[in-house]
Amino acid sequence: METRIKTLGILHAAHFTAQLDTVRLRTGRLTERIKVDHPEAAAVVPFLDSEHILMVRQWRYAIERETLEIPAGKADPGEEVLICANRELQEETGYRAERFLELFRYFPAIGYSNEVIRIYAASGLARIEARQDEDEISKVEVLPIQRVYDLMVDGTIRDGKTVIGLSMFRTLRERGQIPGDFFS
Repeated sequence: METRIKTLGILHAAHFTAQLDTVRLRTGRLTERIKVDHPEAAAVVPFLDSEHILMVRQWRYAIERETLEIPAGKADPGEEVLICANRELQEETGYRAERFLELFRYFPAIGYSNEVIRIYAASGLARIEARQDEDEISKVEVLPIQRVYDLMVDGTIRDGKTVIGLSMFRTLRERGQIPGDFFS
C-alpha cells in the first residue's frame, strides 16, 4: 500500500482533475505519483448487420494523427453509462441502436488514472440524423468486420478500446455467448 504524504499540485480541467502527490511506498521510500480523476466512459462496437460495423476517423492531438476507432466518449455528470453509449453513438455517427450488449469494462491507464471504460456492442441501428460531432469526427465509415480485424493485426488500428472491444466481441461470438437475436 502507498500513503499520500503531500499534494504538490492539482490541475482542474473541464472534464478531469490531475493531482501530483508525494507518497510513501510500502518499503518506506518516498516518490511521486500522478492521479487523474476521470469520469466513466463508454465505447460502442456498432453493427449495421452481422458482418459490418461503423467506425469513425478522428484526429487525436496527443499522438498527432488521425485514427480509425469505434465511437466513444465520457459520461456527463449524473449520466448512466449506457445512456452515454447511445448518446455518443448518435453524436458521432448519426445512428441510434435498439440493442446494447456490454462486452467488457477496463481501466485504460491503470497506472495513473481511475477512468473506467465500458465497451458495448450495439445492433438494430437506425439512421436518425446527420452526426452532430463534426468538430472531432472527420468521417464515418462502414467496414466489414473481417477487414477491421486485419487492420488491427497489421497495426493500422492501435486504439486500445477498439482492439479490446472487437477482440472481446469475437471471443464471445466464438464461444456462443452473443445472444442469437442480437442481429435481428
